[in-house]
Amino acid sequence: MKVVIVGGGAGGMSTASNIRRLDKDAEITVITRDENVAYSPCAIPYVLSGKISSFDDIIMKTPEDYKEVNIDVLIKSEVTAVDSSKKTVTYENADGEKTIDYDKLVLATGGNPFVPPMEGVDLEGVFQIRNIEDGRKVQQWAKTSKSAVVTGAGLIGIEIVFALKELGLNVTLSEMMPQIVPRSLDSDMADILTGYLKMENIHVMLGEPITKLEGEDGKVKKAYFGDGSCIDADMVILATGVRPELELAKMAGCDIGRWAILVNEKMETSVEDVYALGDCVESQDLILQANTISHLGTTAVRESKTLARTITGKKSNFNPVLNAMVSKVGKLEFGAVGLTSSFAQQNNIKPIVEKVEALTRARYYPNAKPMDIKIICDCNGRIIGCQIIAEERVAERIDTMTLAITQGLSCFELSNVEFAYAPPVSMVTDPLVLAVEEVSKKFN
Repeated sequence: MKVVIVGGGAGGMSTASNIRRLDKDAEITVITRDENVAYSPCAIPYVLSGKISSFDDIIMKTPEDYKEVNIDVLIKSEVTAVDSSKKTVTYENADGEKTIDYDKLVLATGGNPFVPPMEGVDLEGVFQIRNIEDGRKVQQWAKTSKSAVVTGAGLIGIEIVFALKELGLNVTLSEMMPQIVPRSLDSDMADILTGYLKMENIHVMLGEPITKLEGEDGKVKKAYFGDGSCIDADMVILATGVRPELELAKMAGCDIGRWAILVNEKMETSVEDVYALGDCVESQDLILQANTISHLGTTAVRESKTLARTITGKKSNFNPVLNAMVSKVGKLEFGAVGLTSSFAQQNNIKPIVEKVEALTRARYYPNAKPMDIKIICDCNGRIIGCQIIAEERVAERIDTMTLAITQGLSCFELSNVEFAYAPPVSMVTDPLVLAVEEVSKKFN
């Protein structure tokens, strides 16, 4: 069996490794335009901030490592054509153009950074961060910069702006929406995070997109906003999201949904022997039972396991997603899973909401930290969302709520679940229990 995988990110490389574990004889070829494979893009901001000492540290494997398990990785190679009727893939690299055949084709093409349509985006000092090489360029440019603007206040944008602040730059975070992290947090929870960023001397501009960049000698120097204001900017980071890369999927004849490639629960596309995963596919939302986009590395890795089992003839289905996320900026951790109350309302769900303040440890134990928890339920008391902000112990509680939502638990049921306790790690009544007890009071 000849398997060709297009894309060397988390989805592509995990698929290759999982197929090899299940099939020792398959011929596996990975084609990627990048120089590095098997690295963590999520770690790039932490290399920039100095928390991780080198970009080399976030590269888990090299093409030579994969060669040892008989996986051929072609780097700096661009796929230019896919012919699903002939089952061939054509690619170009320094050695010229070559066409290879396949029995199974995996599209792990990911997404391309979205570039806002504004004047000045082609100036030197304007960056997108898609891979390690982009990170190296930002790191080098920051050494001679005094001020920076990051536009786009999603996870990457917030992590990047804090990293540049740690490097001593005067930084501004710009977001066209009226709040930061709009996909994962409601405005009241986002306000807590915004307040922390401001306390850390990060200038936050909400509801004001950048309209123009102005340069001097070809290098960016100023950023202009919709309200007419202007600030200095020796460098600008465009963290405005990604758009699924669909050109090859369309070339292969795959059905495309509202945003990305349509796949079933086995990661099969509409074209026989063509599969897809990662940022370029649509997933099903567990709560809404409708298609969505999940731009998370955890999703891609889970999809790779299902896809590998499908290709090797074993049974496996990919479950719907909840887009559980967690991040850390400075001392503050924040996480979310499921629907925000605002997104629930947009989908004709009347949310029943409660927000509580608790502590991460027993109140008498040293260094107990405040914890803000927001619980969202539907009108029947079923938990459909949770958001948490604290200086510690956020991830494990988001994981707990992910399991609770996946199992369809109500706030009443979770309030009776047994939780472990010790003063150094929790309150005697866990903060999650306090939150669901409070929201339960809103029901008869």
